[in-house]
Amino acid sequence: MSYTKGKLRRIAASVAMAVLALPALAAEQAWVTKSNENARLLLNVVAKYSPENATSLGVDGFDEQITDLSRDQFESTNKDTRAAIAELQKRLKGETDPKVRQDLEILIKTAQDQLRTAAVNRKYLLPYMDVTQLLFGVVRQTLDPRIPKERQQKIVARLEKYAGLAKGYRPVTLLAEERLHERLKANRQLLGPYKGEVEQALNDSPTLVKGMRELLAKSDVKGWEPAFAALEKQLAAHDDYVRTQLLPRARPDHRLPPEVYADNLRQFGVDIAPQELIAKALTSFAEIRNQMNITAGLIAKERNLPDADYRAVMKELKKQQIPVDKVMPLYAERLAQIEAAVRQQGIVSLPSRKAVIRLATPAENAQQPAPHMSAPRLIGNTGEYGEFVLTTGMPPDASGKALVFDDFTHQAGSWTLTAHEARPGHELQFAKMLEAGVSTARAVFAFNSVNVEGWALYAEAEMQPYEPLDGQLFALQARLQRAARAFLDPMVNLGEITPEGVKSFLMDEVGLSEGMATQEMQRYTFRSPGQATSYFYGYQRLMETRQAAEVALRRKFNRQAFNDFVLAQGLVPPALLRKAVMQEFVPSQR
Repeated sequence: MSYTKGKLRRIAASVAMAVLALPALAAEQAWVTKSNENARLLLNVVAKYSPENATSLGVDGFDEQITDLSRDQFESTNKDTRAAIAELQKRLKGETDPKVRQDLEILIKTAQDQLRTAAVNRKYLLPYMDVTQLLFGVVRQTLDPRIPKERQQKIVARLEKYAGLAKGYRPVTLLAEERLHERLKANRQLLGPYKGEVEQALNDSPTLVKGMRELLAKSDVKGWEPAFAALEKQLAAHDDYVRTQLLPRARPDHRLPPEVYADNLRQFGVDIAPQELIAKALTSFAEIRNQMNITAGLIAKERNLPDADYRAVMKELKKQQIPVDKVMPLYAERLAQIEAAVRQQGIVSLPSRKAVIRLATPAENAQQPAPHMSAPRLIGNTGEYGEFVLTTGMPPDASGKALVFDDFTHQAGSWTLTAHEARPGHELQFAKMLEAGVSTARAVFAFNSVNVEGWALYAEAEMQPYEPLDGQLFALQARLQRAARAFLDPMVNLGEITPEGVKSFLMDEVGLSEGMATQEMQRYTFRSPGQATSYFYGYQRLMETRQAAEVALRRKFNRQAFNDFVLAQGLVPPALLRKAVMQEFVPSQR
């Protein structure tokens, strides 16, 4: 699934706006209504300081507003966040409903985490902002075909404000530069962004600008041309500024200060030390690799292949690349086959409607190279669902070399990716929250990668036994990759392996294409350091909870009932999920 920097930006980037046909969503329960009133305190802070994020979350009334970069907002944001925490703590003291109390604790912790992250980043890092990527994200979200036409038209007001054409506004590019110089003047010791990150941003900029123009030209929005023409010139000038003024200050070492990296892990939901995570993942990697060699040996015997090593067998299977015009029909077929197995085996309850899968545009490849799920808004949702976005390659690097993927466009590799991003993975995960009527605290403010990605990797494992042998091999490869992430990401950030060492390991030992290995290495080093560890850790914690339930229930354990219960809880942290399973699910099954 998608990943970005910063808790609220991660929430907003993963909760895209959408409007489709109206389904039968759950009526809001009384405790959910009360909890959502509490969540409004934090939503108001988001809306005040990042209206674009508020719009993405589904909060109405902010479609034309933009983030105010005209002055440093650090102190005022902290002041408002502390005030919200104080009020939430006051409400917690007088609350008796256990579910509302639990949600209040989630809200308080989220706000406290935000304060800590803001302080740590302020202490060490220059406030570098990839303005072009920011604007592309806003344009893409607003012009999503699932958005009503009248709301799409409001992008013009935002473009005019970003370009400084609206009264009282100055170009966002100049404001971003001013805030950077302001912090540098205040503290000359602040670390600049990683050189590789800045170079990649400069390489991606033309693709993203072109992508914005194409989205606007294809839309029914009227009057966007003058503001966008001004923005194009401003972004080009800003790229020159970044190239001449910021790039020389960029740090050559990708590693973050230990305090910043540790905070990243916490924000993504990993609550153990990096060294403990590395130890767990190394052991798991070796065990999965053994399973892969067993499965690869069966395939080699079945197909009369000369080399039974898992790497050789995967390489042979990857040769069966699907033509571009056949990729989407293949994934539609895979989804139908997986859904049939889910129903036949009683794995989890599925809706009758179809899931949506589509290919990414070149600009989307640049913004988010990995396949991902564009989730529906979880606030004020009136019947919209997410879509699985299949990326096709990396944007060109500094030399102009373009790296394609061969990881998802072959027969065997399509099984587990569909299970992860579509069903029974992310698409079902977010749909179930909507249909169960989950509170804003559980759907939005409890959101982190461990809570989300743990389920998707678990969904892959649930489907593996019902896939053909070649599909099972690549399901194991996907799990091997997640274990590798969980030791390579902390190792590269601790200086125990180089970025190039990460890339070669992923290509040689995990069997990834150069394009996929490159985006993985970039994910660990600058796109989102720490995030990649969340898949492995979230899966481990969810499997622990399931096994505890199985031990408690033995023959009375019902897999479908368990999986439905987990999805109905929303995105609660592993400890809260374990508590709900043992205190609610287990007794109900007895």
